[in-house]
Amino acid sequence: MGSRSNSSEKATTEEGDVYGRFALVKAGILGLVFLLATCGNIFFLCILWKRRKRNTKTQLFLLHLCLADLVVAFFQVLPQFLMEITHRFRGTDFLCRLVKYLQVVGMFASTYMIVAMTIDRYHAVCRPMVSFLKGSFRRYLSIGAAWLISLAFSAAQISIFSLQEVQENQYECWATFIEPWGSRIYITWITMSVFVIPAVIVLYCQIRICTTIYFNMKRKALQAVRAGTKGVSKGVSSAMLKTVKMTFVIIMTYTVCWSPFFVVQLWSAWSPSSTPTQGLSKPSVCHHYAAGQPQQLHQPVDLSLLQLKKNLMHHCRRSISKGHLRYTPHAWRTPH
Repeated sequence: MGSRSNSSEKATTEEGDVYGRFALVKAGILGLVFLLATCGNIFFLCILWKRRKRNTKTQLFLLHLCLADLVVAFFQVLPQFLMEITHRFRGTDFLCRLVKYLQVVGMFASTYMIVAMTIDRYHAVCRPMVSFLKGSFRRYLSIGAAWLISLAFSAAQISIFSLQEVQENQYECWATFIEPWGSRIYITWITMSVFVIPAVIVLYCQIRICTTIYFNMKRKALQAVRAGTKGVSKGVSSAMLKTVKMTFVIIMTYTVCWSPFFVVQLWSAWSPSSTPTQGLSKPSVCHHYAAGQPQQLHQPVDLSLLQLKKNLMHHCRRSISKGHLRYTPHAWRTPH
C-alpha cells in the first residue's frame, strides 16, 4: 500500500515537472515572439516616418498594418506570456473579457488590413480611372471598414469567455459554450472569417492584378513592334510593379504562416477521435490563438528587406548615372 502511494506521488511530481518545463518553454517562445514582433513593427514604423514626405498610397495601409500587429503583440501575445509566467489569470471578470476581446481584434485587424490593401491595389491596376477619381476616399473607407469589421467580429469573445473558478479560490479565464457543438462551430467560424474568406478575396484580386499587368504589357509590346520603335514601353509603371510585388510577398507570408495553424485547429476540432464536447477543451480555446501569430514577425521583416533592396537598387542606379559603372548585356564593366 505504501509503495503504491509513493509511486502515485512520484508520478504526480514527474507530471508537475514536465508541465512546469513545458510552461517555461511556452513562456520563452511567447516572450521571443513579443520582442521580435514589437521591435520589427516599431522599426518599420520608423522607416515609414522617415519617408513621410514621400507619402505613397500604400504607406497608409502599411501604417495601419503595423498598428494592427502591435495590437496583437501587446494585447494577445503579452497577456498570454504573463499567464504562462503566473500559471493563472490575475484579474477581474471584466479584465478577462476585455483581454480576450482585444486578442481577437488584433488578429482580425491584421488580416483585413491585408485584404483592404490588396483590394486597393486591385482598383489601382484593374480600374485605374475609378481609383484616380475616388482613390483617397476609398482608401480611408476600406481602412475604417477593416477596423470596424474587426471590432464587430470579435464581439463574440465577450460572451464566450468569463472568469471561472476551476478549483477552490483559483480562477481562470475560460470559454463556455452553450451547446456541445459550440467549440466546433466557433473554430470553424474563426477559420472561415480569419483565413478562408480573406484568402479567397486576396487570391482573386491577385490573379486579376497579374493577368491585367500581363495583358497590358503584351498589348504595349505589340504596339511598339507595329510602330517600329526599338524600345518596348511597359504598360505598367515600375512603382506599381514594386507595390504589387510587395503585396504579393505579404500575402504569401500570410498564407504560409496561417495555413498550418488553421489546419491543425480544424483537425483537432473535427477529427473522428474527438467527440463534440471534446473538440477543444476550455484551456485550449483560451490559449490557442497566441500560437498562431507568426505573420506578425514576418511582415515587418519582409517589408524591411524589400525597403533595403529598394535602397540598394537606388544607389546602383545613381552609380551608373554618374559613370562609375556601365551595364552591358554581358557583364558589369568599368568605363574605359
